[in-house]
Amino acid sequence: MVTMTETAAKKVSDLRLEEGKPEWGLRIRVVGGGCSGMSYELGWEDQETAGDNIIEAGQGIRVYIDPQSATYLAGSEIDYVDNQMLGAGFAIKNPNVKSSCGCGQSHRF
Repeated sequence: MVTMTETAAKKVSDLRLEEGKPEWGLRIRVVGGGCSGMSYELGWEDQETAGDNIIEAGQGIRVYIDPQSATYLAGSEIDYVDNQMLGAGFAIKNPNVKSSCGCGQSHRF
């Protein structure tokens, strides 16, 4: 199961309103690419796809995860961090990651 912190849910809720998509959900995928082999892809989704895992997060947020990505994301937590030195953005704390590249954007499972 994937969870989302209240901070991340609030940020997703705010972004949906800013972009005029108040009812849309967040799609998370694990895709090939990057120096360590796999990376995360986040985007808006207006409806589920057959077979999706659907997580109901706070703030009325729905998170859609395809079955293949769900395997890699099991036990993960989605957070939103605002670090003055590194900037702001979503961070996925994933217990399945065996190693990451130096930039932290690509992972090996």
